[in-house]
Amino acid sequence: MSSGVLPPAPPSPGVGARRKGPKGHVLPTLPLSAFTPPNSGTSEQFPRPPSPSTIQPEKVIDANVIAPTRDLSRWKKEIGQELNDEKIGGVVINLTGVAPDAIEKAVAGISASSTSMPVVGILVPFSLENGAPDSIPAYLSGSSQPPVILASTYAKSTPKAVEALNWALTNGFSVDLDIQANLRDGEGEWEALEDFFANAIPRSSPIPDAKVFLSNLLPPPDDFSLPIVKLLTHPTYQAYQSHTAALSLYSNVFIKFLPPVWGTPTPPTPAPTQTTTPSSSDATTPGGASAPSGRDTTEKKEWKRRIKMYIGPALEAFGFQRIIYGSSPSPLSHSASNAGDWYELARESFAELGVEQEGVDAVFYGNAKRAFGLS
Repeated sequence: MSSGVLPPAPPSPGVGARRKGPKGHVLPTLPLSAFTPPNSGTSEQFPRPPSPSTIQPEKVIDANVIAPTRDLSRWKKEIGQELNDEKIGGVVINLTGVAPDAIEKAVAGISASSTSMPVVGILVPFSLENGAPDSIPAYLSGSSQPPVILASTYAKSTPKAVEALNWALTNGFSVDLDIQANLRDGEGEWEALEDFFANAIPRSSPIPDAKVFLSNLLPPPDDFSLPIVKLLTHPTYQAYQSHTAALSLYSNVFIKFLPPVWGTPTPPTPAPTQTTTPSSSDATTPGGASAPSGRDTTEKKEWKRRIKMYIGPALEAFGFQRIIYGSSPSPLSHSASNAGDWYELARESFAELGVEQEGVDAVFYGNAKRAFGLS
């Protein structure tokens, strides 16, 4: 006998499939400004975001300047007038290449030197494969100013490497890891890196001042011949997205934004006379912001597209608070990179994603200031 109550209408085909997503996934929200109608009194179009040329960090700390001789003259020449002494808030000098028996003298020389360029940190060579040192080196003893960070190369996880990183962090020493494992080989290398962290990072509450800085991951080494359309669905890019998120779960891990190892020199800015794409294509960028008009070479545009693809997952994982800018690529890179050219590429890439001033200031200055104990 019918109760007179009609059963609920079945969902239309495909609705469930379209709306299913990963459990716990929070959908991004749009700002209220996205729903604000245009001002019909002045224009029938939405106002464009500010041009990337207007988004400039107020100050800059360059967190990776390779200068084993401690001579910054070449770096100063490369950054040019765009980054003058007033805008540079400091540098981190990378002493990669200095012999082990000369490190103490080099650190003492930097600490004692009086220069207009503030040195906010010193990266010194430290081998993971040698395991934990028998004693703490003299240049790590006491409260050194500027702080000394151990610079290591990670190629694979070994018991000695685990022991060395654990020793450093347990004793309160920060470590800069240049990731040289072939992560393009697939999931196995990424999982080995994650296991390395799980075994090496102290399980008890880590020393607050002990940090890990990941280099050569933002952007990671890439096959520049692979078209971006194919890169979007390529297993290496998907692995980068998921495993970057996993590494970010360690609160004391930062990621450095450095020139990538792509087998080709960093494209120059301003560009020399080369074939450029039509200026009309410069009107807007994928992020919706206005782009510089008529001066970017085709190569530079390609670089920025790829850089922005890798910035996105890094921002989702580490946020604006744990990404740090630097101008020197991996010491093992064989591709030329000019500090001034990379600064422009890095700054424009962030700006074209629609990143606000606060985020740009954090990446180029504030995060390094906090990480190296200046605030």
